[in-house]
Amino acid sequence: MLGEEEWALDAMQDVFVKVINKKESLKATYPSSLLYTMATNHCLNLLSREKRVSGDNEILDRIISVDQVEEKAVNKMFIDQIFSDQKPSTRTIAVLHYMDGLTLEETSRVSGLSVSGVRKRLRKLREAGLEMKEEAAGRSQ
Repeated sequence: MLGEEEWALDAMQDVFVKVINKKESLKATYPSSLLYTMATNHCLNLLSREKRVSGDNEILDRIISVDQVEEKAVNKMFIDQIFSDQKPSTRTIAVLHYMDGLTLEETSRVSGLSVSGVRKRLRKLREAGLEMKEEAAGRSQ
């Protein structure tokens, strides 16, 4: 992607440093996919920077727009980690309520749980997320 072996080797080392720096907050279910995604994003960022410095439009013409691929991969792993200790139906409840915008009552009807059951699941989910966030912040200090 970068076209120069030395540049590619430097990029590879940069990606591994990023992985090592974020290792505490990552739960790599698919480590090869994570590395590929991070490497692709890093290389695209390098090419973008090179274009800005050199003014070479040809480099950016070859790049398809990427919306923070690395950030999305890390977020997905964080979400997977949060839901790993939850009941499978909790993910459905969270999507219905937080993403689809259903009220607690509507979520209750769709999920078959009582309103208090839905509320309890969502509270536990929030607590798990906050706990993980605090643990990650503690490790990065």
